[in-house]
Amino acid sequence: MPVFTITDLADSRLVDYAHQTDVALKKARGTEHGLYLAESLLVFERALRAGHRPRSVLSLGGSVDDALELLRRYDAQDTPVFSGPAALLEELTGYVLHRGLIASMHRPALPDPSALLASARRIVVLENVSDPTNVGAIFRSVAAIGADAVLVTPRCSDPFYRRAIRVSMGTVLQVPWTRVGEWDVTRRSLTEAGFHIAALALTDEAVDLRGFAATAPDRVALVLGAEGDGLTAEAIAAAHTVVQIPMAHGIDSLNVAATAAVAMYALAL
Repeated sequence: MPVFTITDLADSRLVDYAHQTDVALKKARGTEHGLYLAESLLVFERALRAGHRPRSVLSLGGSVDDALELLRRYDAQDTPVFSGPAALLEELTGYVLHRGLIASMHRPALPDPSALLASARRIVVLENVSDPTNVGAIFRSVAAIGADAVLVTPRCSDPFYRRAIRVSMGTVLQVPWTRVGEWDVTRRSLTEAGFHIAALALTDEAVDLRGFAATAPDRVALVLGAEGDGLTAEAIAAAHTVVQIPMAHGIDSLNVAATAAVAMYALAL
């Protein structure tokens, strides 16, 4: 299994780690669907378990043996592993490798939405959530509470961005997700699959989450909107029910990740 000690930061094999943006990785040459970075041994293992292919691994000395063991376990022994001192790797990447390891992974093809909806009962739709930290936090919450799938709209931040993966603790690699189109198409797909669309928003017609959850339909798609602006008029119009979380002390909204956790928990009871 190849292990290389880094001596020259200009080595072309290290380009995936050299201050690369998420957008640049997504468009990486020589790949079918682009790349993403899996940070930490835990996230790397979850990526391998999900069947994603590594292109290379960058590891601090103490993490090399762990990386090699995972590559053996998942039959990816031909993956090159690069190692070097912490200061040199920080210069290469532009950040400290606190978790000892980062891997360049091939992005998988996104599944067709109909494939995810076929056997799902509880799904989450993220509309235009632009902060990858919030996207990652939502995935971590809804994965723990029991979402079967997540759909993201065209202008939602990419769940495979490094920060989203890191904040989610790799759960974006465990919960099935895909990107969907505009609301006319998405509403039709959800309705034909038997989903009741419940939009989280503050409107005059919104019903209490507790009341909705008490008699919730068998299949529910929870729709969550962007930070600050909330859901678009198109999303609210597409919903079968608009739902709100009752709050005290004059507070009218929660962070979108907290909203996702509260709403999913209410539906899981």
